[in-house]
Amino acid sequence: MRLKNKVAIITGAGRGIGQATAVKFAHEGANIVVCDLSKEAIADTVTLCKLAGAPTLGCVANVTDMKSLQAMVKATLAEWGRIDILINNAGIVSDAQMKNMSEDQFDKVIAVNLKGVFNATKAVVDTMIAQQSGVILNSSSIVGLYGNFGQTNYAASKFGVIGMVKTWARELGRKGIRANAVCPGFITTSILGTIPPKVIKALEEKVPMGRLGKPEDVANTFAFLASDEASYINGAVIEVSGGLII
Repeated sequence: MRLKNKVAIITGAGRGIGQATAVKFAHEGANIVVCDLSKEAIADTVTLCKLAGAPTLGCVANVTDMKSLQAMVKATLAEWGRIDILINNAGIVSDAQMKNMSEDQFDKVIAVNLKGVFNATKAVVDTMIAQQSGVILNSSSIVGLYGNFGQTNYAASKFGVIGMVKTWARELGRKGIRANAVCPGFITTSILGTIPPKVIKALEEKVPMGRLGKPEDVANTFAFLASDEASYINGAVIEVSGGLII
């Protein structure tokens, strides 16, 4: 097991990529902290992780609220005394063309997807520095590399978390802390639930592999980057898109 006894905090772990990552890490031997807004979603993921044999802690926390994140960190340290991995996965979308996008739409996405990543990392970084070890993984997007129609706010947030990773790689590398970003392509999660089937079909046809990604595809990448097998990977941006932009 690649993550045996590692303590991993995963934000947005109640469903989708976050849930798949929590379950993957559980199978790899990690102790899991399931962080989400929904008590019900947390309970579902906690159950799955425990079925995989992992000690698991569920924490209701809002990445836009530093106090709730500090409480989560306090509970984690009380349980296990360390934090080895942070997966900044929590995110939202609120799409509109630039001419129609409201300030509220822009601000909400930036607050969760960008400021929330800062908040969660700020909450754990002192612990990691004291340990002289840790892994921070930010969930970006191919939209954070290439932009996308109707996603000014989302693209800005996902570009931003890549910039954070590259900065943290420089600042924290000598303190034993690695920081990397993963950029998923189109993944079959609830975020795609509002997209008409014909549009989904068109997206599939754009991917050289002929299919959309699964949450497990991203979870597997996170697991590798969190493990000692990736001990010399720092400041990297890795696409998990099936070659969508080739």
